[in-house]
Amino acid sequence: MNVFHSQSQLKSYLEPLKQADKTIGLVPTMGAIHEGHLSLLQRALDENEVTVVSIFVNPTQFNNAEDLEKYPRTLERDVELIKTVSDNILIFSPSVADIYEGNTIAQKFDYDGLEDEMEGANRPGHFDGVGTIVKKLFEIIEPTKAYFGEKDFQQLQIIRKMVAKNNMGIEIVGCPIFRAESGLAMSSRNERLSADARQKAAFIYQTLLKAREIFQTFDVIQTEEFVNESFKNSAAFTLEYFVIANEETLKTVTSKESGKKYRGFIVVHIEEVRLIDNIALN
Repeated sequence: MNVFHSQSQLKSYLEPLKQADKTIGLVPTMGAIHEGHLSLLQRALDENEVTVVSIFVNPTQFNNAEDLEKYPRTLERDVELIKTVSDNILIFSPSVADIYEGNTIAQKFDYDGLEDEMEGANRPGHFDGVGTIVKKLFEIIEPTKAYFGEKDFQQLQIIRKMVAKNNMGIEIVGCPIFRAESGLAMSSRNERLSADARQKAAFIYQTLLKAREIFQTFDVIQTEEFVNESFKNSAAFTLEYFVIANEETLKTVTSKESGKKYRGFIVVHIEEVRLIDNIALN
């Protein structure tokens, strides 16, 4: 198992592989590897000759210093889990100094308004941080394909936009949300939940499934009212937001139009842990 801690080491290793026109699949992560990440790695292995996973907790995408400090860092455990998929996966786990070269500041991006919706509205500058690190990883590794889970659907659409606007020639592959048996979307943040909270958090997906049913028959407002009422009546949770948005533009909507694809986006807090999820509504 090759683990690289500097971009110069990784570039040197990859250079002859690029010269030989090997296809490279990249799975960017912030570590605390779980089964969702492993499913992305398996797909990258199936579709490419070389697979790289990055493990880097990116400081410029956190709005809350306490959240950054609490974010799980479990490199040794992560390496062991990645080995269960394959010994041939390349692991890139650089330091902040190596990635940002002494200048830990996010680049400014224009995603044609995608960044102003939902997570962008609630976490100013977050997607500048995401764009900065993903662009750096793409420039270092030069992958053929990069794999992202649909749990962070807004992020997925934003990365697609960044790649298109910068003519990067990388195929962005969106992969279905990997869920625990209970329905809870797999997330590194789940590590911070007690066993009791994980069990209760199954309610998030159950509510989304019911919302999808309601959306088939009723309108946007009634669907949103159902979700808001559901969480108002559940003392374990604090609902930050539930919105219905156009999948392509990410603009929130108040009514349905035929031929458009819609998705419900939710953020819920339990035990002071912020959980996000979403569901395709049609």
